[in-house]
Order: sequence, then C-alpha cells, then structure tokens
Amino acid sequence: MNIGNIELNSFPLLLAPMEDVSDPPFRALCKEGGADVVYTEFISSEGLIRDAAKSVQKLDIYEKERPVGIQIFGANLDSMLRAVEIVEATNPDIIDINFGCPVKKVVCKGAGAGILKDIPMMVKLTEAMVKRTNIPLTVKTRLGWDHNSIKILEVAERLQDVGCAAISIHGRTRAQMYKGDADWSYISKVKNNPRMYIPVFGNGDVNTPERAMEMRDNYGLDGAMIGRASIGNPWFFNQVKHFMETGTHLPPPSIEQRVSVARRHLEMSVAWKGEILGVLETRRHYTNYFRGYKNFKPYRTRMVTSNHSQEIYDILNEVLQKFVPQEVL
Repeated sequence: MNIGNIELNSFPLLLAPMEDVSDPPFRALCKEGGADVVYTEFISSEGLIRDAAKSVQKLDIYEKERPVGIQIFGANLDSMLRAVEIVEATNPDIIDINFGCPVKKVVCKGAGAGILKDIPMMVKLTEAMVKRTNIPLTVKTRLGWDHNSIKILEVAERLQDVGCAAISIHGRTRAQMYKGDADWSYISKVKNNPRMYIPVFGNGDVNTPERAMEMRDNYGLDGAMIGRASIGNPWFFNQVKHFMETGTHLPPPSIEQRVSVARRHLEMSVAWKGEILGVLETRRHYTNYFRGYKNFKPYRTRMVTSNHSQEIYDILNEVLQKFVPQEVL
C-alpha cells in the first residue's frame, strides 16, 4: 500500500493527531511501539503565518519518526496555502488537512469539522493545496455534520478526484462529538466504492486488538488510525500487530517497562518543552501507564499533582520497588 510515494505494509497502524498528546516525545514512543505512520498535533494555519510560537514549535519533527505527517487546520484559502509553504520547508513525509476537529473554538471559524457545512469549499481548499505542494496531501474528516447530512461517499470521491492521496474517516458526525459508538459501516462503503482507489483508513473506537482486526477483516479498510487507545499505552500498536499475526495477546508490559517508558517520556518532554510544560503535558498518560495495579491511586495522585520532574522520578523509583512482584489485573 502507498500514500503517494510512501510504501507501507498491508494494514498500517497510524497514530492519530491529538492536541497536547501527539508531540515528538509521544510520537517517538509510539514509533518504538509499532506505529507505522505518526501525525503531529493539529497546527493552526493562522498561527503559522503569524509565526506564533506554539504553532511553530509543533513543526518539530525528527528522522526517527518517519514517515511522519504534519496536520494543519484552517478555513481561509490564502492562509492555508501560505501555511503549506511553511510546512513544506520542514520536509514532512505527508501534509494532512484537519476537516474533522469537532471543538467549538475551531468549528465556529469554519475550520475542522465546521467545513462539513460547506463541501464545495472543502473540495476547493483541498484541490488548491494539492496543487501547491509535491508532498502527498491527505485528509482526516468525519462522516458529516450530523446524521441528516452524511455525505461521506460523495465527499471522499470528490477529494480523491482533486488529488487527495489518502483519507482517514472518524466514524462519528460532528454532532456526536465523541459520544455514542463510531459507525464504521459508512467508512466501509467508502472503501468498497468501485471508484475509490486511494487508501481509506478507519478511525474511532479502535480500542482493542480485536477491534482493529474487525476493521480489517469485516469492514475491509486499508488501515486503522488509533487515537485515545494509545494514550499512556504506546505499546498498543505492537499488541495489535501481534494479535493480527498470531491470534493471541501479548503479555502486558512489566512494571519495569512501564516505569522505564514513563521516565523516558517525561525526560523527552522536559527536554523539548521545558520543565513546566514538560511536567504538565505528561500527566494525562500516567493513569494508563499504570492501569490495573492495585492500590496505585496514591502514587498517581502524587504524580499528577507534582510540578517538578525530579519528584516524579522519585515517585517512579518508589513504584518500581513497591509493585515489582505484582501482576497486572
């Protein structure tokens, strides 16, 4: 399978772009954990063209991450085209357009999932961006604005026809946000449309190896984009691959592995973002890093309330001593 000139395996696993999650430290851990393609946090086109520090910092990518995609969002054609030129200078493997973010502050500007109300503009913007760059351009979107306006079959065809190299579809509408179950049947219809020839990736509720296999075997999709299941669990990608190859589950990571990865995650985050943000933005991972251990709550509480990396390293050392004999439930 190919995205443009990028060769992938027969069912690649993609790390979804997630705000304040899929930064370089986490992407590096997910690559080690088996992710085939990783995406940056979504980046504002307006922030890029105004040289906003937070947006520019998100452009940081490293060779060990490749293939890596940089995702941008916006609704103004001129701003998006200028952003493409800025992104292109960082030499990513893929440029991805976010047409799926459901949060109000993005949608109210007509960006993210907000553009699902204006399909012609969605197509026009994609076509213009494809023409502006030689880097493969992909799209991540949702089924539609709401249940009464699901037009994903038409949308996928039109995006393909203007040069989109692959499409990732979250199986919910914007109106659903993240509630209810993702409906993969619509994504399957896109994939099985005889006019479609670009890769079609599924996203939403890929939270177990069995679900990933179902996406491949029952829905016929080309790959799975994995988001929330990877938070604090960068091993998930290899767990999925092992299950698909053998039909058996890998044993859960040992406490030594969990502590080692949590420590490295924090070290890389502090090195990349500094002490304050590095400590703050790794907090969301600790619950999943140590899920399943009895009586772990006091340690987790201390980790997520500490403002100093050295304190967290000390707590991790305590965890290593306390929980070594204990099996995960």
